[in-house]
Parts: sequence; structure tokens; C-alpha cells
Amino acid sequence: MEYVYAALILNESDEEINEDNLTDVLDAAGVDVEESRVKALVAALEDVDIDDAVSEAAAVPAAGGAAGGAAAADEAADEGEDEAEETSDVPDTTDEDDEDDEADGEGLGELFG
Repeated sequence: MEYVYAALILNESDEEINEDNLTDVLDAAGVDVEESRVKALVAALEDVDIDDAVSEAAAVPAAGGAAGGAAAADEAADEGEDEAEETSDVPDTTDEDDEDDEADGEGLGELFG
């Protein structure tokens, strides 16, 4: 997570997010820097507008309790019912798989601690 925070600090101070700058921020914070993680983050953020990403993330309800989250949940339930009708002989393990994926920390969170 400290790698992402370092990138956010660089973005906020209008500094270029590159390997050297990111490493400098992490060193200043006393983090043992892993070069591969720095390279991966810089590559992942290459075409990302961080300001837009942060504002979009702030607009998403945290627990899905808002109307938009409820609509998305309804859509997901409808899709699940359609799939269940098509594959009624196969046990439904999608909920367990989703929980396992979240517990494993798949995605960018896995890369950046």
C-alpha cells in the first residue's frame, strides 16, 4: 500500500511518477524498496489519470448500499438466475469463488501490499 501512497504523493505534488521519484519517496519514508514492485506500479500507472481515478473511486458507495449499488446487485442476481437455469446440474460455487478471490488479494492490491 505504501507504494500506491508514494505515487499519490508524487501526483499531488505535480511530480512525475517514475521509478527514481517513487524510490526516493519510499526511501524517505523508510520503506525497504522492492525494485520489481516499483517497476510494476510505474507500468500500471502509465496511462492512468490519477485525479480521475480518485474522483471516480470517491463516487462509488463503499458498501453498495446506495441506489446504484442496489441496481447492480439486482442485475447480478438476475444474471445468476439465468446462469442457474442454464446449468442446473452444476452446483453453484460462484459466491465461494468470489470470496476466495477477495481473500487472496488478487489484483493490484496483491502487487502493492
